[in-house]
This record gives sequence, structure tokens and C-alpha cells, in this order.
Amino acid sequence: MSIRMGNSFFQFKQFRVYQDRCAMKVGTDGVLLGAWCNVSSARRVLDVGTGTGLIALMVAQRSPQSLVDAVEIDEEAARQASENVALSEWEDRITVFHEDFTRFCPEEGAFYDLIVSNPPFFENSLLPPAPSRQIARHAGAFDLESLFAEASRLLASNGVLSIIYPASGLSQMKNVAQGCSLSLSRLTYVRGRLGGEVKRVLTEWRRFSNKIEEDEICIETSRHIYTEEYISLTRQFYLRM
Repeated sequence: MSIRMGNSFFQFKQFRVYQDRCAMKVGTDGVLLGAWCNVSSARRVLDVGTGTGLIALMVAQRSPQSLVDAVEIDEEAARQASENVALSEWEDRITVFHEDFTRFCPEEGAFYDLIVSNPPFFENSLLPPAPSRQIARHAGAFDLESLFAEASRLLASNGVLSIIYPASGLSQMKNVAQGCSLSLSRLTYVRGRLGGEVKRVLTEWRRFSNKIEEDEICIETSRHIYTEEYISLTRQFYLRM
């Protein structure tokens, strides 16, 4: 799919992502969300917890009309995301902010057509040892309530919030979203392997939604043998797709 040199960077078709100073490396979850989120009407986009800047770069590649803001609380990760952006052809359309999302204030009167996030979710697991990895992966540093509440504050009236999350947390997401006046409008169940469990859900939330579009994607038929649907979704990014 992509070419990885040691653990320092991932090479995609149109950009390179250095990751040696980021707690969370490039992974399937981020690629799925960056390829799946609906950018058709997205003039202003916010990537929450950008990490390496991967999703922000993917959105910029897919959507030439979009201006992308990317927020990251970890200083080293924010610096590396900025460097990755500077190496890309979309430097003039992506801005990285080293800030806490719950305190993030864009320019006055600005709202977002699309907010994307691959948030931390290890609520009930042991904390990883490195503080930066704790922030990046543990929900104690940033919970769903904060994500939905702040997204609701920053979304345009017809804006959408797109999140990838463990399938086991879907009911919790629905409850939290309801309290923030957001409704599920699009849902994709993700299986890692044909016949395997649904491990992730790709979700889209809106202020007003009367129906839910549902489908499913499977990544592999067997180890390193990818399904046509996954290839189709990620072809414009992975080198060997």
C-alpha cells in the first residue's frame, strides 16, 4: 500500500508523512476517515487531534476548494504536522494550531462545513507509558462529550461531523450526540477481515437528519489481500493500490 522507511515516514502518492516525533503513527483508522468523509460541500474544514496531519492532508488532496484548520494539543506532534504540511503542495490551504480543542477559537464568525476526528478511545484500558501517547490515545485527555459539544459550537448550520470510533461505542456516541442536538446521518461498519467482527464505525452527524445511510466495508479477504471496496476507497492515496 504505502512505503514505510523504518518508522520515520509514510510515503503516499501525493505527499509524505513524517511521524518520528508523533505518539500516534499513521494507521488504517486515519486513512479510512480521510478517504471516507464527505468533502463535496466543504469549504472550511477542521481536523481535531490532527497528529501527523494525515487527515488534513488527505482532505486537502481530495478537496481543492477547502481551507483546512488542524488542531493538535501535543506540541511535538503539532510541530511535525506543520512540517508535513510545509512539505506538501497544499501549504497555503492548511493551518496547524497547537491548541486544546476545547479552547479553540477560530476567527470571529467562522464556522466549519466539515469537522473530522479520529479521537482517543482507550477509556477502560491501561494508560500507555509515554505522556504524549496517553494524550493521543486515552479518552481521559479528551472525551466524546467534549468533542460533540465543541463540534456543535463550531459547525455551520448544514455542517457535518465525521468520526471513526470503536463499534462498541456507537450507542454512547448516539446518546452524547443527542444531548448536543446532532443526529446520525451516515454510518459505515468496518470489518478488518471478511467474516470477522465489526471493529470500527465511520460516522457522520448533522444538526438535522431524518434518515441514516448505512453500509459496510471490509478491508481484507485474507492477510494483505485487500477487498475491491477498500482498494477503491483508498486508491488515490496508497502507492500500491
